[in-house]
Amino acid sequence: MLVHFVTDEPAKIPAIRAMLEPQYDVQPRLLGTGNANIGSSGVLMIDADLRKPVPVEQIKRVLQELRCASERLFVVQSHLHHMVAQAYALGATAVVSRPKEIISKLEQIDVAQRAAQAGIAVASTEITGGAAAFASMFSAIREGKPITLSSAEDATSDIINGIEQNGLGVWLDDVRRYHQGTFQHCLLVTGVAVGFAMSINFSSADVNRLGLAATLHDVGKARIPLAILDKPGRLDPGEEEIMKRHPIIGYELLKGLPGISPETLDGVRHHHEFLDGSGYPDALTAPEISDLVRLLTISDIFAALIESRPYRPAMSRQDAYKILCAMDGKLERSLVKAFQNVALTT
Repeated sequence: MLVHFVTDEPAKIPAIRAMLEPQYDVQPRLLGTGNANIGSSGVLMIDADLRKPVPVEQIKRVLQELRCASERLFVVQSHLHHMVAQAYALGATAVVSRPKEIISKLEQIDVAQRAAQAGIAVASTEITGGAAAFASMFSAIREGKPITLSSAEDATSDIINGIEQNGLGVWLDDVRRYHQGTFQHCLLVTGVAVGFAMSINFSSADVNRLGLAATLHDVGKARIPLAILDKPGRLDPGEEEIMKRHPIIGYELLKGLPGISPETLDGVRHHHEFLDGSGYPDALTAPEISDLVRLLTISDIFAALIESRPYRPAMSRQDAYKILCAMDGKLERSLVKAFQNVALTT
């Protein structure tokens, strides 16, 4: 398989060739030099500093020249959320950060292309589309641009379709394999919430309603300073207080959008509330917390526990469910019991 490797640093070329050749035909290119042609079977891999305007403009020209490339991989350190968002805004089909991820993603593409050539059905792109939608929203908010509901609605529909076709277990495994950080969390929470709603036989409209609230629940994090959002370790108390502002920030960002429902706004503002009044930002108690928020809170906690964080490994689904069960009084017992099927067997 042909891999066009485009970079802004010549020193990166020998390393990528040593990693990928002879399994792949690597054709390197420095940004700002030459032109190239690519066949439909080729892959474009870009490793450059997306924080600088000149490389970004050069990358845009490369993407135009190599527009026939169906796969566009960007190499970005996973904790640099702004660069991840920029990569998706430029048209990335995937973002990878480590050599193991690069090799795994290329193997996946190679298998998919061979299967397509043989007429075998291949996996859909719901995860890529969902991550791109999150990145687009975050990028627009950070740049002070208006956002619309359409991209969030499209991402929610894609996630629902993916889970209907392949099941929640496959979705969770794939998301954790190919995405990290804030976007991984958004994808996981939406997937878990959708799977939960389906497992208790919600109507299609209610699955969509909960799914959209989950998709948008952490949008306020786009206004949290990157030094806090990208911090590789645990937050100190002052940073934690700043992070806790994200539900109100998200609510304020969304409340004026045409078509936004009260249920969605409720989920965005109150997904960290607990039945005993110990949550935030409004210290609601059980009579004030809607059913949608109760479902979303369980999904959010579970997704956070099964994620890998820089300061701890991912927790097993069994152990994560035990923690939910231990939160009696904070979470609705009957819903946690109903969630067992989602947590352990889906």
